[in-house]
Amino acid sequence: MHKPSLIVVLFICLAFQVSAQNRIDSILVDMSLEQKVAQMFVFTFFGTPANQYALDVLSDWQPGAVALLPSNLGDPVSVTNLTNSLQQTVTQAGGVPLFIAVDQEGGVVAHLKDGFTEFPVPMLLTATGNTELAYQVAQAKASEMRAVGINMNFAPVADLHTNPDNPIIGRRSFGSNPQMVAPILSAFISGLQDGDVLATAKHFPGHGDTASDSHLTLPVIDYDLDRLEDVELVPFRAAIDSGVGAIMAAHIWFPQLESQENLPASLSQSIISGLLRDSMQYDGLIITDAMDMDAIDTRFTPEERAFRAVEAGHDLILVGAHVSPENQIAAMQAVVNAVDDGMIDESRIDASVQRILAAKAEFGVLDWQPLDAQSAAARIDVEANDKLIESVFRAGITVVRDQQPALLLQGDVAFLYPDSRFSLWRACRDYSDQLLSLGISQTPTTEQISSAQRTATLADTVVVFTINADTNSAQTELIQSLPPEKTFVVALWSPYDLLAFPEVAGYMVTYSPLLQSNAPICEILFGDYDALGQLAVNIGEIRAGD
Repeated sequence: MHKPSLIVVLFICLAFQVSAQNRIDSILVDMSLEQKVAQMFVFTFFGTPANQYALDVLSDWQPGAVALLPSNLGDPVSVTNLTNSLQQTVTQAGGVPLFIAVDQEGGVVAHLKDGFTEFPVPMLLTATGNTELAYQVAQAKASEMRAVGINMNFAPVADLHTNPDNPIIGRRSFGSNPQMVAPILSAFISGLQDGDVLATAKHFPGHGDTASDSHLTLPVIDYDLDRLEDVELVPFRAAIDSGVGAIMAAHIWFPQLESQENLPASLSQSIISGLLRDSMQYDGLIITDAMDMDAIDTRFTPEERAFRAVEAGHDLILVGAHVSPENQIAAMQAVVNAVDDGMIDESRIDASVQRILAAKAEFGVLDWQPLDAQSAAARIDVEANDKLIESVFRAGITVVRDQQPALLLQGDVAFLYPDSRFSLWRACRDYSDQLLSLGISQTPTTEQISSAQRTATLADTVVVFTINADTNSAQTELIQSLPPEKTFVVALWSPYDLLAFPEVAGYMVTYSPLLQSNAPICEILFGDYDALGQLAVNIGEIRAGD
């Protein structure tokens, strides 16, 4: 069989692009102003199945997207029934099929739960340094989302965790080091999008170095562009280079990029149109963060927020979980009125709708077909994904101190484990016949601390597992009561536990508390193989990658 020549391949690709553009132009020319404006809105509603009022809004306005909230979600069958219902409502009304989005970052923020795979936090992927594993995890997520009719993910988080006091990003971030994060983030985006789920890098131009939460107040980051280019923008540039479908803007004021006082990036023409669209030459979708967050909704009405977002250069407006359908309609109508009144040129709306339709064509949304709901669970392979996750732990668990923990774990070992994780004890007990085990609650009592001290005196080495000890004074008291020279700590959640007891002889980070970490933890502790992970986040003076 002869392979087609390069010229033939290029001709076929060009013909496909022309055909797709003709289709988009045909859809756009037949749309009313109201339909075009509605394409720019991400609709939300409460509960499942969708109530009749929500369905009426979808039918009457035909918005471009729906964001599914935790209240909308259940098992694979119910989610599939819901997505089918939403799509059918819009298409039967003559509208364009929807982007249906969900927050499925992994770990801390993961809204698909019942019957879906529980994935670890993104930091673990960065600790592996393995782009192929990051790609495979993202593809597994995409497969589960597409299995139930979801075609857009409000992930990945591209914010760097450069401020340990950040109350909202934390382990949602891929890490602290931009050079470590960038390739893993890019691979993750490729995995999602090769699985026909549009990825959203967030929160531009960076929410990592704040000490406040934009859900509650307006954070301020007073860095100039040079600093942002060196640090915060590195992952976003990597995302753009990887063809990320959407970028979400942050409700954060950057005074050195936006001179208007207290104007968040999400409403700033200088940042959205100037920096992201023009300077960084991003041609994908730009979406706001939820417009009901206190950083923005305490200052502007839903109508004002929508108008300003369009002015700034957004393609999609995420109205938010706590905005009533009536106020969502008012926001859409406000943009229609602004066009009618000459405050916004209709060509500005057309430019966004062109991008939205092009993205829908690229990800197969325009050709939507209903899914069989009853077979939805069979389309989700949790068992295979669990094996993948175990391999990620095996590659990412990081020994921060004492690079050969098996050399420390000699003789009798006191094994102090969380009593909620008896499976961890079961996984490790076959590795040594000299384990002195003791289950301890997540908030140790005075009696448990005394028992731990007594057990430690009988052992040559102490292994103790922590769960966010950096914010748990009782756990900190427990560790500090043990002989530091023979204590090895395994942090099951927060990597920052070491800051509470820096004198311990050994320290290991798993980043995520999933059960798939059990076997790799034991194998590393008792010398079956050396830990392969690199530290993904700065811990005090210890830098990510050290």
